[in-house]
Amino acid sequence: MKSWWRKAPAAANDERLNAEAGGAERALRRLEWTVIRRLDGLLQGDYRTLMRGTGLDLADLREYQHHDDVRHIDWNVTARLQTPHVRVFTEDREMSAWFVLDLSRSVDFGSGKKAKREISAGFVGVLARLLTRHGNRVGALVYGTDLEAVIPPRSGRRHVLHLLHAMERRADKFEAAPTQKGMTRLADLLKSAGTLMPRRSTVFVVSDFLSEPGWERPLGQLVQRHEVIAVRLFDPLELDLPDLGLVPLRDAETGEQLWVDTHDAGFRKRFARLAAEREATLRASLARAGVDALELSTSDDLVEAIVRFADMRKRRTRIGISGVKAVAA
Repeated sequence: MKSWWRKAPAAANDERLNAEAGGAERALRRLEWTVIRRLDGLLQGDYRTLMRGTGLDLADLREYQHHDDVRHIDWNVTARLQTPHVRVFTEDREMSAWFVLDLSRSVDFGSGKKAKREISAGFVGVLARLLTRHGNRVGALVYGTDLEAVIPPRSGRRHVLHLLHAMERRADKFEAAPTQKGMTRLADLLKSAGTLMPRRSTVFVVSDFLSEPGWERPLGQLVQRHEVIAVRLFDPLELDLPDLGLVPLRDAETGEQLWVDTHDAGFRKRFARLAAEREATLRASLARAGVDALELSTSDDLVEAIVRFADMRKRRTRIGISGVKAVAA
């Protein structure tokens, strides 16, 4: 596992970025011109809806709700009212965000112009740049076949390039060694995240959630300490197969390959039914864990996806405020 905990001199960083991260620089510039400039006019006033801090100043009290941080329970008020109440704090403007990045072989899939890996890099690049421009720090855990890199939280454009370059290097490794042994172990990644994040942060779990079972419990444990958003990557072809005739299908993670007859209407119906069941199970698991979920398709427009994410966060904030007002009344 590689970690960038030691900070190199600025001049050395610049030379290394010019020599090694030219692709990351080009990608970030493209995102800044084609996505972030468009978002600047759409997200004005919505900064606080993207990421919320734990805060230091007491704002109000409200009744305890499921998945609230038990450390915020006000025991004096709870004893007096005989109902658990939690303290609500004024949000900090500076805090840390972590990207927990699943870059296993399955995210290389894409039936259109873009693969899930490109959508992941675009989302991470845009959100990291938006957050660091406001002084927040962003870090990342990079998973390929196991936890391969830990990028500690820092701010600034140079640091965003570090992050994007790490994602590029993971893709290059897969091109050099295209086979992957076994399924993704998302549970291991989430357990590592809980261990390596020392203070409360906003955590973005960016994955297609094609993994060995058992990741739900460590995700729930992560939610108890951090604010977690699941960014679920998918491709439309994973949900519904068109009539393409006889085609070979290969499992990106195990390498297993078989031929299927997509001309068979019965097969396509069974595929759609199983995909729908998996979708329902995944959404129910994320809901039980208490995480907000943003679904990103390879056919999505990134600007629309970020705006959708901001709207989702805004609704969550309004629900919290209405709860505070109800308690005050």
